[in-house]
Amino acid sequence: MITGFILRALEGKILIAAGILVAFALLIPALNLLMPPDSPLHVPTYIMSLLGKYLCYALLALALDLVWGYCGILSLGHGAFFALGGYAMGMYLMRQIGSRGVYGDPILPDFMVFLNWKELPWFWHGMDMFPVAMAMVLIVPGLLAFVFGWFAFRSRVNGVYLSIITQAMTYALMLAFFRNDMGFGGNNGLTDYKEILGFSVQADGTRAVLFALSAIFLALCLVIASGITRSKFGKVLVGVRDAESRVRFLGYRVENIKLFTFVVSAMMAGIAGALFVPQVGIINPGEFDPANSIEVVVWAAVGGRGTLIGPIIGAILVNVGKSYFTGAFPDLWLFALGGLFIFVTLFLPKGIVGTVQQVLARRKEYRDAADKDAANTDVKPQSAPVAAE
Repeated sequence: MITGFILRALEGKILIAAGILVAFALLIPALNLLMPPDSPLHVPTYIMSLLGKYLCYALLALALDLVWGYCGILSLGHGAFFALGGYAMGMYLMRQIGSRGVYGDPILPDFMVFLNWKELPWFWHGMDMFPVAMAMVLIVPGLLAFVFGWFAFRSRVNGVYLSIITQAMTYALMLAFFRNDMGFGGNNGLTDYKEILGFSVQADGTRAVLFALSAIFLALCLVIASGITRSKFGKVLVGVRDAESRVRFLGYRVENIKLFTFVVSAMMAGIAGALFVPQVGIINPGEFDPANSIEVVVWAAVGGRGTLIGPIIGAILVNVGKSYFTGAFPDLWLFALGGLFIFVTLFLPKGIVGTVQQVLARRKEYRDAADKDAANTDVKPQSAPVAAE
């Protein structure tokens, strides 16, 4: 069964995309670590970390595409799952600081000492162990998605109403995490990390490994998403997106289908957040901002929802543009982002990849029709037999 899942997942374009990501996972760190700094082939560490951040965003966009592009669930709260995964990683990194913090407390993080906390909250226990923290990266976003989806999908909340309550969920979490008494650093969040698994977070080698993991996990999640969407379950998933009432009439438990997909997508978003935090060096409540979740929708729309590869391309392209325009034209960036979304909605409703696929499909149809006409022209009618004299 697993072999069949992998074979279905690794169809042409997915295999090529995963191969490119794995190649980047090897090539970019090699150019950073092995090439001398004065070499034109050398990739600076800050560029590598920036690319790693783009890959984390691409994984978040892929997670959204799984539920939006294939299940029809427009989630405006996927930034919450991303942030929760990031906080789980941030808690582990904070516990690794130990007595090297500003206040020198071996147990309590600096912000807890500053706020006169006397003991470590119960939910921080065990977060100094890497396996526990990594389990929380998956469990916490997955559990939130399960509880939220259980009530929402069984209540048959759909369309814009579902989008609104997902946005309300992430906004409520943002307000909660801003509170100092929540135990997550309040407005400042979690920062000043020292090491991960005994290696300095700032070291070039650690940065290279984090970049490679970002590319590898993106490739792995791409294969998993492709396997899901190309399976029999994936066909039912598309049916739910296009004609939910008909799928329900055929006897399928639509709420269970949606719930499974939503939980898997949330866990992917949590992985993206966990890889994001050590590369940028901070996680704060601003990651819960609903505007961030809306921006993810723009990435998926620009690249082409329902294509898996499109949202990855869209996330990278939009964030590369964001990095440039926020420096060159900081006051115009938000207008440019809004204009881009309007342009795509009006003129490229299928996104970049979807439009390219549509053009190629039409060219193939024209080519096949031309070949058929040529074949019909080449067939000569048989002449009548000549009577014998």
